[in-house]
Amino acid sequence: MKKFMACALSTCMVAATLVGCEKTPAVNTGDGGNNGDGDNKPAVSEPKDKTIELWAFTDEVPKMVEKYQAANPDFDWKVNVTIKGTGDGYQDALDQALMNNQVDMFAAEAAFVLKYAQGDMAKFAGAYEDLGIDVAGKTAAAEIAPYTIEIGTRPSDGKLVGLGYQATGGAFIYRRSVAKATWGDDDPAFVKEKIGGGSGSWDKYWDAAEELKAKGYGICSGDGDMWHAIENSSDKGWIVDDKLYIDPKREAFFDVSKKLKDNGYHNDTQDWTDAWYADMKGTSEKDVLGFFGPAWLINYVIKPQAESEDAVTATDWAVTESPIGFFWGGTWVMASQAAIDNGKGEAIAKLIEYITLDDSEAGLQYAWANGTFDGSGVGDCVASGTVMAKSKSAPDLLAGQNMFDYFIPANASANGKNLTQYDEKINNIFRDQVRQYTAGNKSKEEAIEEFKTQVNEQLGIAID
Repeated sequence: MKKFMACALSTCMVAATLVGCEKTPAVNTGDGGNNGDGDNKPAVSEPKDKTIELWAFTDEVPKMVEKYQAANPDFDWKVNVTIKGTGDGYQDALDQALMNNQVDMFAAEAAFVLKYAQGDMAKFAGAYEDLGIDVAGKTAAAEIAPYTIEIGTRPSDGKLVGLGYQATGGAFIYRRSVAKATWGDDDPAFVKEKIGGGSGSWDKYWDAAEELKAKGYGICSGDGDMWHAIENSSDKGWIVDDKLYIDPKREAFFDVSKKLKDNGYHNDTQDWTDAWYADMKGTSEKDVLGFFGPAWLINYVIKPQAESEDAVTATDWAVTESPIGFFWGGTWVMASQAAIDNGKGEAIAKLIEYITLDDSEAGLQYAWANGTFDGSGVGDCVASGTVMAKSKSAPDLLAGQNMFDYFIPANASANGKNLTQYDEKINNIFRDQVRQYTAGNKSKEEAIEEFKTQVNEQLGIAID
């Protein structure tokens, strides 16, 4: 997720036209054509104009399209790009443009993708199969992470309307020196066993927390480090039968947060704060073992902190399996139904396949996984398990460990079935009330009631 940190900060509105370049191609997609089954292609008239209107909240997807155009000069379509930051009303503007048939292709991040894939705006999304894409064949060949398919599938007709290009399945990212000092061993397989990696249970994790405490360490930085795994483990989402529902596994987060604080198992930080970053640098009074997160947390958050001037944790990290499978973040690429109706489906299919489904060594997925797309050398997790299996990402931060060995199964175990389009707002309300309880400001019952009240007042969702 190379633009993850920039997404919330982007506040510009940009209009540009990207056209095929004469420079030497940086990426080659192979045959450059649509490999979908011809029987899947809808019968449409020729488009009135050969222009694709692309909307995005960062320049990441537009740059991918630009790469495709450079590698495929026979792609004779103009792409007009509108970039509007998520903090500058991207969703509202996108909604209006979709309703006015002014969008052909667009990006949606994890925080709001359900709105466009399964929620209020899903009727405006174009199905991949209606673009002419062989969905079943290509997703199977590329071994696309199941949760990304689940999120991108529209319930009303069971059709795939969006896929991500990253995979953001989560693992446990830990400091080797802390593991070594506590247990005498820092090997990922050993640490996996100590914390109950892949067990589906937190029992061994709590045992490990007690052992770490005895040596003067915390097991994680703050309760937010466990939240995404706990959230993703729930059997049901926040909305059931049009009413707010608190899954028992999510309600248990009240007890998890209090257990961490009361026992001194963490440093009681909040994510995205200086105290959280200090635990990555190793400059806190009490060192912690690790963090739960995807590959982007390693590449774009922990790495710059660990390699900063005052840090002591460079090359001190490794990755192992989380007790519970989960994902955190991501961006999905979608087309509009209007684009299909206007005869633009085949052209858009080429762009979407290049970004999300091409598993060849000449495609975007391979370049992204191996850090050659933008020349950064930073290998990131991608949606295709096929690509990751033939790739390697072993940054110095991880002392040469190939993180894909653990992120491939992490992507496979993440759950995309317990989400709603309201999750971002509901999660913020819920976590705030959990902190109120943990701090001793409210009883659990009072915090739960306030949570229900705020969800009802802010979102109009019915409560019992």
